[in-house]
Amino acid sequence: MLEELKKDAATRMAKCVQTFQADLKKLRTGRAHPSLVEHLKVDYYGSEVPLQQVASIAVEEGRTLVISPWEKSVVQAIEKAIFKSDLGLTPMTAGTVIRIPMPPLTEERRKEITKMLRHDAENARVAVRNVRRDVMNEIKHKMKDKHLSQDDERRAETDIQKLTDKHVADIDAALAGKEKEVMQI
Repeated sequence: MLEELKKDAATRMAKCVQTFQADLKKLRTGRAHPSLVEHLKVDYYGSEVPLQQVASIAVEEGRTLVISPWEKSVVQAIEKAIFKSDLGLTPMTAGTVIRIPMPPLTEERRKEITKMLRHDAENARVAVRNVRRDVMNEIKHKMKDKHLSQDDERRAETDIQKLTDKHVADIDAALAGKEKEVMQI
């Protein structure tokens, strides 16, 4: 019974960390990276499809994304999706190839991005702590119903706290890595 609670808590906390890491990949830094645009939705024959399903995305010379659609008819839809996104990128089309140069970030924009990163990291930490709170309440409820001894309750709470600390440390490590990447010139 306690092992199931611990496994559930570990799974839910891991999902919080994964969500935070996925959000970090979508954030624009000075360098070009395919994950920046692969999630964009493109109108493809009347349905919204992720960009990565209608084109290949590559990095050229470190600061330029190159998108090669598999069909020529999709080029304008891809351009439209890039313009509609809140990434602030300007695509340049040459035939069927779309190039997106990544402008270097200003110091002010870097600081803005760092603030956003810290805010998102705090939200992820809160999500992990909410999982901890839910599991701790469940443990206390089981104790009141006499399904657990006090020793088991204390052991379980200690284990859940260790899990929480581990996942918060993972979030902090991901944040530190991304901050370092953003502040590089």
